[in-house]
Amino acid sequence: MSELLIPYYEHPSVRPAEWDAIVAAAPRLYGVVLNPASGPGETPDPAFAEVAARLRAADVRVLGYTDTDYGRRPHAEVVRDLARHRDWYGTDGVFLDQVAAGREEFRYYQRLATAAWGTGCGTLALNHGTAPHPSYARIADVLVTFEGTWASYTRLGPQQWPGGTGARLCHLVYGVPADADPAALARARGATVHCAVPGTGDHPWGTLPHTLEPAR
Repeated sequence: MSELLIPYYEHPSVRPAEWDAIVAAAPRLYGVVLNPASGPGETPDPAFAEVAARLRAADVRVLGYTDTDYGRRPHAEVVRDLARHRDWYGTDGVFLDQVAAGREEFRYYQRLATAAWGTGCGTLALNHGTAPHPSYARIADVLVTFEGTWASYTRLGPQQWPGGTGARLCHLVYGVPADADPAALARARGATVHCAVPGTGDHPWGTLPHTLEPAR
């Protein structure tokens, strides 16, 4: 089942074995978030372009990472990032990070969704990190309704999603021990897409799920 959404924020020239492992796991992947420089960067990066081409050849969605600063980042800057991801890396979707969850910011994201569709975006993922207002399900393909530590995830009770079934729910969990079964817990909580990594601290997404880690 293609249920893994991988936000792996390491350079291919520094972690080539890890990127090889991601490509090899293609049948299990919902998609991969491409993040060259907290966004597309100021110039194209050939190493990321090569990885993106390999992922597309393996029939994996490639989502370009773009920060929205909870609705405070200027619309034009976000749209510029979307276009750069498409033009430089051939992305077929977008992963908007630091997305507001309130109804009052919905219009901002509705405009971004329209712009993303205009650039050819096939998959729109919104990382709220918590359950947002149900209106966001009208524009997103994936809603990240949890991002946090394994300890907080295991304490979290079952989530009731009031926004219907138009969008797939995703949980992003870090600090996960090797003997845990995060996939089963994610499914039990209504998330059909997930990623669970062992990393902790300020940069947990520089690690891969235990099941994808390359042999040493």
